[in-house]
Amino acid sequence: MNKNKFKSNEWSIIICTIILITIGLFALYSASKSSDLEDLKKQIMWLAISIPVLFVSIIINYNFLSRISIVFYIGTIVLLIAVLLTSSVNGATSWFLIGTVSIQPSEIAKIAFILFLANTMSKISKEEINKFTNILKIIGISLIPIILIILQPDYGTAFAYVFAVIAMLFVSGIDRKYIIVSIILVVILVPLLYFFVLPYHAKARIDVYLNPELDPRGAGYNIIQSKLAIGAGRLFGLGWRTRNSNSIRISIP
Repeated sequence: MNKNKFKSNEWSIIICTIILITIGLFALYSASKSSDLEDLKKQIMWLAISIPVLFVSIIINYNFLSRISIVFYIGTIVLLIAVLLTSSVNGATSWFLIGTVSIQPSEIAKIAFILFLANTMSKISKEEINKFTNILKIIGISLIPIILIILQPDYGTAFAYVFAVIAMLFVSGIDRKYIIVSIILVVILVPLLYFFVLPYHAKARIDVYLNPELDPRGAGYNIIQSKLAIGAGRLFGLGWRTRNSNSIRISIP
């Protein structure tokens, strides 16, 4: 194993990550004590899976990952197509259910998509990035997973993909005219999508997000509870292992 590979890593980022994970585990222990620590056990299980993946990703050369990124990209596209054939869960076909474990391929596809798109864009010089054919190529690579995710439907994740593409294009040095045209298109298309394309439940999410009181016992319940919890806990919270149910009395008409 190459020791220099470990020495060249940004260990400050890894240390900060470990600190955040530790804080999260303590918080989950405190919050899930009344439910037999179910959430804590799930978090520890995924932590045990992710740590080996972290060290494998450190060992593997990123140039190798970029070369095989097209394999990951095609593989995740296959998964995104396959998940559309599964049974609907909460109105969306976004998960593979394997026993008690649910896997969302659109989350895995994020990594493959960004790797492949970054590898593709790295082969295009700054002088050529603004060529219409190259823009079309980037859009084509991006639209395939985005459309498949919209079909699930999972508009939030699809928007995350769109944001990633915009950020990568901006960093690549895309011409201002494309940015201005994109902003104009967004301003025109957003209201049209809201009124004529989005299904009722998607519009309801937006409406309730802006005004949780529209459905206080349904879609707006979590937002209202979050505000009440922050108001009760203030800056330092309710304290270690304090049960919210004993400290906050909530009444929703």
